[in-house]
Amino acid sequence: MQTDKQNCRPWRLTVQHLAFSTLAVTLLLTAGSAQAQMYRWVDGNGRVHYSDTAPTTYRQSGGAELGKQGNVIKRTQSEAERRAEAARAAEQKQLQLEQQKQAQLDRALTQTYTTEAEIDLARDRALEHHKLAIKGAEIRSKAVEANLAEVNARIAAIEKAGRKVGTGLIDQADQAARESLELKRTILNNGEAMQQVREKYAADKVRFRELTAK
Repeated sequence: MQTDKQNCRPWRLTVQHLAFSTLAVTLLLTAGSAQAQMYRWVDGNGRVHYSDTAPTTYRQSGGAELGKQGNVIKRTQSEAERRAEAARAAEQKQLQLEQQKQAQLDRALTQTYTTEAEIDLARDRALEHHKLAIKGAEIRSKAVEANLAEVNARIAAIEKAGRKVGTGLIDQADQAARESLELKRTILNNGEAMQQVREKYAADKVRFRELTAK
């Protein structure tokens, strides 16, 4: 293969010159881009600042990185904005969890019952347990109250006679009083539980009606 030596050298010079020019343009553009980089932020007094270097409070106060045309190319949230965004994300996550929980409850409701009458039957069975607990506590309470009244009468008679009341009799009265109080608490708690059962099954019926009507 023959080479034109006279034309080869100018061609190499041209290529070298072109490569050098391309490199120079790239370096100039890079330098120009770096010089054109600006930051915009607002201080604690509400004043707007511009600088070619980010302030030390940039991450806390937030701001914007501007391009050479003044357009925002990157924005850094302030600490308050990050907290607000985290709060919104947590709220959204909680909402999703509640929706998932409601969906599970709805599936369980429609899979457990086929009619509203079945819901009423389940409610009555749940109430029966508390009714029996209340009835048993009331029967026992009458016996304890009668025993307490008897013990208190004996104590009153002894004190009236001017004699010292024995510790055994005092312990009986204290024990009867504590048991009477506990029985009253049992009756009250089961009464409140019955109300909660009624409200729960009433809500289940309403939701069941909504789901089966779709």
